[in-house]
Amino acid sequence: MNFDALYHPYPSRRMTSYACNGMVATSQPLAAQAGLEILKKGGNAIDAAIATAACLTVVEPTSNGIGGDAFALVWTERKLHGLNASGPAPSGLSGKELLARGYQEIPKQGWTTVTVPGAPAAWATLSERFGKLPLTVVLQPAIDYAENGYPISPILGKAWEVAYDKYSEILKEEQYKYWFHTFAPNNRAPRIGEIWSSPAHARTLESIAESKATSFYKGGLAEKIDAFSRKYNGFLRKEDLESYQPEWVNPININYRGYDVWEIPPNGHGMVALMALNILKGFVFSAKDSLDTYHKQIEALKLAYVDGRQYIADPGSMQVRVEDLLSDAYADERRKLIGNQALRPLPGAPPQGGTVYLATADKDGNMVSMIQSNYSGFGSGLVVPGTGISLHNRGNNFSLDPKHANFLAPGKRPYHTIIPGFVTKDNRAIGPFGVMGGFMQPQGHVQVIMNTIDFGLNPQAAVDAPRWLWVKDKKVKFETNFPGHIVHALARLGHVVDFSVDYSIFGRSQIIWRDKNGVLAGGSESRADGIVAAY
Repeated sequence: MNFDALYHPYPSRRMTSYACNGMVATSQPLAAQAGLEILKKGGNAIDAAIATAACLTVVEPTSNGIGGDAFALVWTERKLHGLNASGPAPSGLSGKELLARGYQEIPKQGWTTVTVPGAPAAWATLSERFGKLPLTVVLQPAIDYAENGYPISPILGKAWEVAYDKYSEILKEEQYKYWFHTFAPNNRAPRIGEIWSSPAHARTLESIAESKATSFYKGGLAEKIDAFSRKYNGFLRKEDLESYQPEWVNPININYRGYDVWEIPPNGHGMVALMALNILKGFVFSAKDSLDTYHKQIEALKLAYVDGRQYIADPGSMQVRVEDLLSDAYADERRKLIGNQALRPLPGAPPQGGTVYLATADKDGNMVSMIQSNYSGFGSGLVVPGTGISLHNRGNNFSLDPKHANFLAPGKRPYHTIIPGFVTKDNRAIGPFGVMGGFMQPQGHVQVIMNTIDFGLNPQAAVDAPRWLWVKDKKVKFETNFPGHIVHALARLGHVVDFSVDYSIFGRSQIIWRDKNGVLAGGSESRADGIVAAY
């Protein structure tokens, strides 16, 4: 890992941040500072992660909310723990039912997209097992911002405006009016620099903190969610909430050039990043900004992604084993398909056998990689009246193909795009990393890891480097500051290339690395409003 803050070959507003006592990196300054505040009050990295995550539901509602899902990788006591807090489809929602109603695909808004939210349970579960401070203390910064308000930051304001314009066009039914009451109280999106608050959101956070999330799943908040769903013929019921529990899982990994790269196992698609890295480790790369490097990165990612879309689902429905998809033998077979021309990828046959990310670290060696999301922007467009709870639309990732492993069924978790990452070496924590942005996430993981391990970039340089995004078939988008001569050369290899001025599609990343002396080095995405808060 390169900790040299002077080596930063890409334009940026920031340099790598260094500290010893504690560090929080995320996409919103107020949330990062909330996590730091908790560290200074005697909390650990887990407490700081929960505080930051809860605060992000207030200060970046365009990407996540109380009614979303979460995943976490927690390094503590020299061991990495995984938490899957994604929720299943309600017991009354099935693919068969939707097909019978004439649906050909699952919409992006409305009740058919709403699965059981897992984020509040994630906070309570992490706090109960690893936290030091009471949840009432840890959630207080988020409660304060929701109650008293905060000024809208630039990138947040733009995303809010885009969402409002879109929802004004498509959300015409009565059930969506509560979104407009909550997030557009002046019949418009709040402007940059304008104060926005949500007292109802504050009361909900207080209830979650005081009850350790019991109110959300078994108490008054659950009853409000149930009543709202019933009123508008939704599928989510209090019984679905009552039966929900997050799952502690064993993280999965591959060894990449001496470093162990870790992800949450399916139903998340972190395995796509691992499969791509497994293919790429069979090549030698002499330079970062070269035609050969980018061509092979794109080809490996395409092969991994089509496998992921074919095979990743709720573990009970997967038709292949994770270990088979991550085997060196399978990676060797996929690597052989990469030639000197762009290919149109197809799934292999392995042997049978609109999101927020945060990273935290404390002086005692604890580190957290955590991600939570409403999936697409504000989510389903449904806000539970009087609560500030914006319900996510994660169910949009289910398939309505009865033959597909990800076919919608009651109690089943969908294919999930949010993925926290972590790196270790020789059983020592290097640190957490992540890249927000839907289906960009594993692509961003691959690029950030290679920037760090293969090409020696420090954390800020690794997240600021120009990115590419594979879309489908041979189509690839590039940021406008990407080396033009390489993009044109890729086109000559058969890639269908395009520059995009929409930087939001390329994800937003955060990194915290720890060296052998305990020094923390953090990078926070220049494509976002965020910072690294440290002391």
